[in-house]
Amino acid sequence: MSWPVARGIDPIETMPVSPHARATRRALWLWAVIVMAFLYVPIVLLVIFSFNEPASPGLPITGLTLDWYEDALTNRLLLDAVKNSIFVAVAVSILATIIGTMAAFPLVRGRIRYPGAARIVATLPIMLPGMLLGIGILLFLRRVLDLELSLLTVVAGHLVFTVPFVILIVAAQLQGFDRKLEWAAADLGAEPRQAARHIILPLIWPSILAGALISFTLSIDEFVITFFTVGPQLTLPTYIYTQIKFGVTPAVNAIATLLLLGTLLMFGLGIVLLSVGRRVRRRDAT
Repeated sequence: MSWPVARGIDPIETMPVSPHARATRRALWLWAVIVMAFLYVPIVLLVIFSFNEPASPGLPITGLTLDWYEDALTNRLLLDAVKNSIFVAVAVSILATIIGTMAAFPLVRGRIRYPGAARIVATLPIMLPGMLLGIGILLFLRRVLDLELSLLTVVAGHLVFTVPFVILIVAAQLQGFDRKLEWAAADLGAEPRQAARHIILPLIWPSILAGALISFTLSIDEFVITFFTVGPQLTLPTYIYTQIKFGVTPAVNAIATLLLLGTLLMFGLGIVLLSVGRRVRRRDAT
């Protein structure tokens, strides 16, 4: 039996569904809008307050100014904190990506006797509270290794909770990797190193890039572990923490807006690189 459908009307609209279907869809759309607003309105307000004239961020907006950006770009202490955060985040993203990618291969292909347990152990730091990780890393660095706290110890601390994210992402990509491509390369005379360079890495590159971007994002705003492992230097989260007692000016909002813009540009660059890589691989395949 076929249902008559008028021209220009979606067939789904004419199907015999619940009489409350339209109201349910509208309610779900409204709920989705509320959730998206809850996620993004704070970010929008942060950007807006960076242009607000009063020294105390808040509503209503009484006037627009660029003075807070000028103040932020001339605040030496704040700029040093931002530079330290960027240094740590870049170092963490590079090291976490290398370590996590190398660790993902034996977890997926090492024929470990208990692979499920091994993955739980490898990703356990994600599930542990940041305070416990911070205290444990501090004791290990100071009491066992006898290291002075610095930005390098902050990098070491951030690696503990960023590497598992890279392992999860890359391991998921490797899990669905078609091993027949490697076998074909081996049949054509490719050595394992050549197959890894020309077959495996180009195909799992999106997951590697995603792991690097997530590591950068997680590192740049980490506070708890940074608080336990940092030395006399300041990062942006610890700078904001120390300034709360004196009142945070919109200059911090201005720096946060610039970091947000930089993060968006970095994600955009990642998308461009991935699209270029797909086009190159498609062209090589043809």
